[in-house]
This record gives sequence, structure tokens and C-alpha cells, in this order.
Amino acid sequence: MRLRRKVPRIHREGRNIIVGLTFAIFVLNVLTFIYLPKLHWLFAVTLILSATMLVFVTYFFRNPIRILEVTDPNFIIAPADGRVVVVEPTKENEYFHDERIQVSIFMSPFNVHANWYPIEGNILVSTHQKGRHQGAWLPKSSTENERSLVVIETPNRVQIAVRQIAGAMARRIVTYAKAGKQSHRNEHLGFIKLGSRVDLYLPIGTEIFVEIGESVRGNETIIGRLSETTKA
Repeated sequence: MRLRRKVPRIHREGRNIIVGLTFAIFVLNVLTFIYLPKLHWLFAVTLILSATMLVFVTYFFRNPIRILEVTDPNFIIAPADGRVVVVEPTKENEYFHDERIQVSIFMSPFNVHANWYPIEGNILVSTHQKGRHQGAWLPKSSTENERSLVVIETPNRVQIAVRQIAGAMARRIVTYAKAGKQSHRNEHLGFIKLGSRVDLYLPIGTEIFVEIGESVRGNETIIGRLSETTKA
């Protein structure tokens, strides 16, 4: 496996937001300077706060370019940056209705929020469900929060699921995956705005390489390896 990094760019989900925010900040500071000329301290505070906000929003929508060359097609690659909060067998009741190994990655507002495909294959399902916006670190957020589900079938007919979950601050999940299309490594599955979480549901027997509390990087960290004997 070999990773190549390129200079980060601004993600397409943030370009219009950054342009709009820059314009609003410019207008606000100009109006403050013109109509409140004697309140120099207010103009300074407004300028500092608006510049801080613009820097944070730009940082949030950063889009690191990571090109991963994988020699083993059974490797499951992290779909997101963040911290592993769950690694356990669980009953997946939305699509598989059987026991799976769940690996969950919690993303704070300071993590990269682009999501990558964890493996190559055929996209069988891509659905979105409305729901609550409670803390994404809570176990029940997997089934109660707003979420999207993407099911991928590998060339060996092994199915895995990726669930994007909105958090307490997240208000929009963007999913690029479409049923009937192909998933490819180094391509984005979607994007989640502000704090959120991504769950992986892997077949029992998958070899897991990460532990709870471990920090992972999307399209870089190997989460696990599918068993070659798994057929479902």
C-alpha cells in the first residue's frame, strides 16, 4: 500500500458558503466603519471576529487530496477522519437484518468532513432518512438521527454498509453514492457538515485493525480486511 498526498483544496460543498460569507463579512465591516466611525473598538472587534469565523469555515471545508494505492482488494479503508468510538458485533436492522461488526468513527468540527468509499464494488443501495440531531457519539444516534445508508457489494459478492449520521450540530448530509453505480477508491462518497459520525457494518469474520479511542484518517487508515471465505 502506498499513499500520495497533494496540496489541500477547498471542498466543493464549501465554495459557495465561503464566497457568501466573505461578501457578508465585507459588507458588515464596511457598514461598521462608515456608520460608527467613532467606535474604533467595535470595528476592531467586528473585524477580528469575522476574520476568525472566515478562517474556521475555510479550514472546515478543506479537502485533503490523498491518493491511496492498495494492493489487497479486501482491505477496508477508513471512510472518514476522526476517532473510533465503537468496535463491536451488533445487529444491523435497517438492511442486513443480521449480525455485523460495527466500526464507528466520530468526527469533531475540527476533523476533515469529506467521506471516502472504503472499498471498491457495486453500489446496491443509497438511501436517506430524516431523524433527530442528538449527539453523534451516542449509540442510539445510529438508528434515531438523520442518516444515509450506502451498501456496497465487492467483486467477491461481499456486502458492507456505510452509514453517514448527522450530529447535534450537523444539519446536512450530502451523499454522492447512487445505486447502480460503482464505488472507487480515492473518490468521495459524500460530505457531512459539522460534527457527525460514520458507521461501517462489516461481515462477521472481518479482521479488524483498529481499536476504540484510536484516531484514523479517511482514505488512509486501514480499518480491517475482509475474510476471503466470506460470501455475504
